[in-house]
Amino acid sequence: MKPPSDGSFIEYVDGSYKVPDKPIIAYIEGDGIGPEVTSSARAVLDAAVEKVYGKARRIVWWELYAGYKAEKLFGNLLPEDTLTGMMMAKVTLKGPLETPIGTGHRSINVAIRQKLDLYSNIRPVKYFRGVPAPSRYADKVNLIIFRENTEDVYAGIEWQAGGREALKVIEFLHREFGIELTPDTGIGLKPISEWKTKRHARKALRYAIKHSRRVVTFMHKGNIMKYTEGAFVNWGYEVALNEFREYVVTEKEVNEQYGGKQPEGKILVNDRVADNMFQQIITRPWDYDVIVTPNLNGDYLSDAASALVGGIGLAPGLNAGDIYAFAEPVHGTAPKYAGKSVANPSATILAGAMLLEHIGWVEASNLIWRAVEETIASGKMTQDLARHYENVKPLSTKEFTEAVIETLKSL
Repeated sequence: MKPPSDGSFIEYVDGSYKVPDKPIIAYIEGDGIGPEVTSSARAVLDAAVEKVYGKARRIVWWELYAGYKAEKLFGNLLPEDTLTGMMMAKVTLKGPLETPIGTGHRSINVAIRQKLDLYSNIRPVKYFRGVPAPSRYADKVNLIIFRENTEDVYAGIEWQAGGREALKVIEFLHREFGIELTPDTGIGLKPISEWKTKRHARKALRYAIKHSRRVVTFMHKGNIMKYTEGAFVNWGYEVALNEFREYVVTEKEVNEQYGGKQPEGKILVNDRVADNMFQQIITRPWDYDVIVTPNLNGDYLSDAASALVGGIGLAPGLNAGDIYAFAEPVHGTAPKYAGKSVANPSATILAGAMLLEHIGWVEASNLIWRAVEETIASGKMTQDLARHYENVKPLSTKEFTEAVIETLKSL
């Protein structure tokens, strides 16, 4: 593993990044359509940085390896050198990676998140003009979903039905607690801790304050899972009320003290049971803003919310901890489209924009968001969107990328 001779690494000093003018940013191509959409994103990021900052700033890209490409080159889906490189670079742009279903292979994404302690998955969901969206209220959707990344059933603590470990757990539960499970039961644990919940809630609330968001909602199933998801929402309220009291007001306080009207300058903090939350984002999306969730709920909700505005082809995500971060598209590898130059690169392009915002290059980030929307609004789109229109010719991945770059240069 040899980093580029050009450029410098981002430093983390006293709780914030120190970003050089030529930062080394790592990238992982990914599997399936990953190489195509990641290449598109890198091209758009380079064009946006040049447009905004001229010759004063430039990204120095450093390829790292994970997934099938890494397995072919090094015999390992996630080489230790890749994790080391991600830590050296601090931030990484990552394409989608394949995880075989129902096999012994653990999710590479989950492994990276846990090893680098990327405890919050931040997923913006908003409507873009020109996108054929199925929801009546698509243009009212503007959400930031904060999904906890390291706990819950995604912690990977599970045992196969009939296996020695599962049978030992079954015997322990019977002996110590009188719980009866049949021997053919597969078992998984759902750990949710106070410390990890609170740091996640803290990041979401800080984001809401910094970006002048209106509402922070804790999504949970605490009415059933009282000691995990019930604890999650209780700990979330504790952070809001004990650490951010001057910025927030609860729903109960609004109703009892302010006549049902949210006071100016205050962030409304409330909670919704998970199944109701899904209904609410469909029927009343304007009532919601930042949504804070445990791991599994957040995975479900972010994909469902993306469908409201046209699908996950436009859905980016940022996985962030205190020091390290990687940005990625929410969608998968779509192997049947690999190499055909038909994939929509928008989610990966927007993930790159989130990465630029994360390192403080906000002007370039904002330009990319505008350029993607203006390009689609002008009728230039890939086949996943164009197929919903009668007279729109779909662009290839490369053609769409070039159209976005042309648009951002004109803005």
